[in-house]
Amino acid sequence: MSEVPRVVVVGSCMTDLISYVPTLPKPGETLHGSQFLVGFGGKGANQAVAAAKLGANTALVGKLGTDAFGDNYMANLQSVGINVSNVGRAEGPSGVATITVDDNAENCIVIVGGANNKLSPGDVLEAESLLKTARVAVFQMEIPLETNVAALKQLKTCNPTCITVFNAAPATKELPAELYPLVDVFCVNESEAEVLLGLDSVKTVSDASKAAKLLKSRGCSVGMVTLGASGVVYMDESGDMTHVPCKKVDAVDTTGAGDAFIGALACLMARDTFMPFEEKVRLGCAIASESVTKLGTQSSYPDEAFLNHLFKQ
Repeated sequence: MSEVPRVVVVGSCMTDLISYVPTLPKPGETLHGSQFLVGFGGKGANQAVAAAKLGANTALVGKLGTDAFGDNYMANLQSVGINVSNVGRAEGPSGVATITVDDNAENCIVIVGGANNKLSPGDVLEAESLLKTARVAVFQMEIPLETNVAALKQLKTCNPTCITVFNAAPATKELPAELYPLVDVFCVNESEAEVLLGLDSVKTVSDASKAAKLLKSRGCSVGMVTLGASGVVYMDESGDMTHVPCKKVDAVDTTGAGDAFIGALACLMARDTFMPFEEKVRLGCAIASESVTKLGTQSSYPDEAFLNHLFKQ
C-alpha cells in the first residue's frame, strides 16, 4: 500500500445485517428470504475501506461500541490496513444496519446509530494530528452534525489545503448555511437531492444538473449528484456542468455503491493532483459499477489491481 496518499474519513461504522428477498416487503408483509449475510458497513467505514483497498493510506475517525460487533469491526478495519488510532470505543452497542435487497438489486436500509451518535467534536479535536496530514477528508451524515461542522472548521485552520468531501447521506431536509462554504465537493444522490433541496423529482441528467447548480449556489466549490446507473452530474468551480455516464453492468447488489464511488474519488484526489477531475469521476464510477456485480458491501469493493487495470484501458 502506498504511503504517499492520505485520506482521512470522519464517519460511521455499522454492522450490516443483510437479507436477500424476491421483492421488497410491503407494510405488514412477511417474506421468505433466499440468503442472509452479516457484513461490515456504515457510510464512513465503507468509504474508508473503499479508499484503502484501492491503495490509499487511509485513517478513520469513528466510534465503536463495547459489544462483539465492535470487537469484530475493529479487527476488520485493521485487516484492510486502515489507521484506527482514532477509532474509539463507547460504552454500549455499536451501530447496526438492517438491509433488505431484492432480485432487482434494489435495497432499503434501517440504521441504528449506537456508538456513532457519541462521536463528538472533542473526538475530532483529538484527531488533529491525522487531519493535519490529510490530503482529502471525507464526511457523511451518520454521525452528529455538530461533529462534522467542528471538523470542517478545524481543517480550515490546521490544514487549509486539504480537499473536503461532504456526502450528505442519509437524506436530511436542512443543513446549516455555514457548512457549504467549508466543503470542496458536496455530493448527494437523487433522493437526497430531492429532500435537501426541496425538489419534486431528481431522476434525469437535466434534473441532476439543476440540483448540482443549486448545491453550488449554496457555497460549495463543486456540486455533485449521483444518478446510480446513469452516472454522475456535477458543476465545477468554474460553473461548468459535466455528466459522466456509468458503464452498464449486471447488478446483483447495489448496497454501498455510492460509498465505493466516494471512497474511490477520495483515493484518486489524494494520489494524483494532475489527473483531470472528470477522469477521477469516471474512474470512481467504474469502481462503483464493479462493486454492484457482487453481493455484500465492503466485501464487494475492488482492490488496487482493478484500479491499475482501469489505468491501462
